[in-house]
Amino acid sequence: MPQDSYLVGLIGSGIGPSLSPPLHEREADRQGLRYVYRLIDIDTLGVGPRAVGDLVRAARDLGFDGLNITHPCKQLVIEHLDALAPQAEALGAVNTVVFDDGRATGHNTDVTGFAASFARGLPDAPLERVVQLGAGGAGAAVAHATLTLGAGHVTVVDAMPDRAAGLAATLNRHFGPGRAAAAAPGTLPRLLAGADGVVHATPTGMAAHPGLPFPAELLRPGLWIAEVVYRPLETELLRTARSLGCATLDGGGMAVFQAVDAFRLFTGREPDSARMLADFAELAGAVGAPK
Repeated sequence: MPQDSYLVGLIGSGIGPSLSPPLHEREADRQGLRYVYRLIDIDTLGVGPRAVGDLVRAARDLGFDGLNITHPCKQLVIEHLDALAPQAEALGAVNTVVFDDGRATGHNTDVTGFAASFARGLPDAPLERVVQLGAGGAGAAVAHATLTLGAGHVTVVDAMPDRAAGLAATLNRHFGPGRAAAAAPGTLPRLLAGADGVVHATPTGMAAHPGLPFPAELLRPGLWIAEVVYRPLETELLRTARSLGCATLDGGGMAVFQAVDAFRLFTGREPDSARMLADFAELAGAVGAPK
């Protein structure tokens, strides 16, 4: 008989406001499944990011069917897994772990999640020259997604130069020479002056990290802005960009589409993305996130 009961969870830091549990559980309810989604917050547990290996092992031993992994554990978790799906291996970042017969396999649904959200929300955006802020786990995923969508060139900017250079090198190996480059934050005025759009993949703008990732005067009409943060849904960057006439994309679509893909991996069943988008809109409104 097919499985009809699932226990999954999310490992990360400061994940109390996450909408992943109700997103997954609502869709499971509609499909007649018993589905429990637990938050495993390293801050609440009083442990550091490197405890992710112990937490994954504990979840496997306790009979979890899978885990989502978020900041700051998406790269640290890799050494504790038995296998990686090709996309996760190419990225060097995992956001979904599936347990099967005692083996833990890492996947990355951030890539497909961002690509689906971008195609839906900014379908006509020019992609010749894209600047991306952030080269962490989420940054690796959205940079791959942006190039998969047909971007001509992506410049990765990060406060940690080695991290930006490492991601750019990975992108060039995967997509071909000259598709990506690394740059220092000090070059942003020049980069943004010649860019078609900006992908923002740092924590700046989250409830715990308010503010703008770069000075507002670097924004201009004609520049599109795609955000990865979805708590809050309207970050200061998006609000400021929209007021200046920029086309914008919030992080909600990526949150939903990566959950759609993770649900499919956990259960082997096809979720209804339209219903999950409607759930997200309702849930985000219920917690006071600006529409």
